[in-house]
Amino acid sequence: MSVVTRQAVETALSQYTDPHLNQDPVSAGCVREIDIQGGQVRVRLQLGYAAALFKSGWAQMLQMALEGLDGVDSAEVQVDCLIEAHKAQVAALPNVKNVIAVASGKGGVGKSTTAANLALALAREGAKVGILDADIYGPSQGIMFGIPDGTRPQVRDQKWFVPLQAHGVEVMSMAFLTDENTPVVWRGPMVSGALIQLITQTAWSDLDYLVVDMPPGTGDIQLTLAQKVPVAGAVIVTTPQDLALLDAKKGVEMFRKVSIPVLGVVENMAVHICSNCGHAEHLFGEGGGEKLAAQFGVDLLASLPLSMAIRMQSDGGKPTTIADPESQIAMIYQEAARNVGARIAQGGQQAAAMPNIVVSDD
Repeated sequence: MSVVTRQAVETALSQYTDPHLNQDPVSAGCVREIDIQGGQVRVRLQLGYAAALFKSGWAQMLQMALEGLDGVDSAEVQVDCLIEAHKAQVAALPNVKNVIAVASGKGGVGKSTTAANLALALAREGAKVGILDADIYGPSQGIMFGIPDGTRPQVRDQKWFVPLQAHGVEVMSMAFLTDENTPVVWRGPMVSGALIQLITQTAWSDLDYLVVDMPPGTGDIQLTLAQKVPVAGAVIVTTPQDLALLDAKKGVEMFRKVSIPVLGVVENMAVHICSNCGHAEHLFGEGGGEKLAAQFGVDLLASLPLSMAIRMQSDGGKPTTIADPESQIAMIYQEAARNVGARIAQGGQQAAAMPNIVVSDD
């Protein structure tokens, strides 16, 4: 009978690639323990991203691989998730491990819908999540999370806003502090100051991820966030339309100039499927998100259809991820959420300190 060795176990594990890390568990440094007792093998892996819906299947696949080794009578694979804080994290947000900015170059591309579903998908994967609606001129997360009009956050110690809870996610928005019928007519410095106050004076719980729904464009608020808040990475949302892609490129370049990693691109409204005949039509162009991702060397995190269900579920206060969690669209959001977490785990910890903002002519 063959003697099972650690090298044989590692070789077997290295034949399988984690689809989110794009590495095998050995190369990715996920192996925390290998215990060999005769023909019994026990392996413990640790993922640096939230993966509650993935880890059991991953463990079963690796277990079957180990049980196929000569000399192995039984194998057990345990997969844990431990989300570390981004190394650029500073005292401004002591209870938040990772800040994810969801941004777009222009409005109307589904950025807020993406932010809401990303936050909910991360929560479904077992992470502790909050969402901040930083789109101060047009806040919409209150509606998407089904929070009734006129709801106000509690104030703690006359200093801290207590975020509202909805669908297992902490939610904070300027909409909770203003009248929905009164537009915010502020100049840039006032908006930037309000954003920083919202972020730093909200009593967030111990969060693994804070998703920030950014306003469209590349102006004051984006620069303020980049300078004042330790952002682990940004997700760029676009449609395949040439005009949207042109603005999305500016968004990618802006985050790169301020040394914030771009975690990937989400393409909305990629295709329309006729509900009567099933005909597929690319109303806004085809392959734009993929080209943008390839141009800047980042992942295409998701390509989502133009779907009435997405719109109706968001307007109804239950975005797709929780309204229809087993649907194909919900699974796309889940995959995107795991990939976002994996990109942060791989590269976010390499960030050193917050960058200084330098405005140049190029």
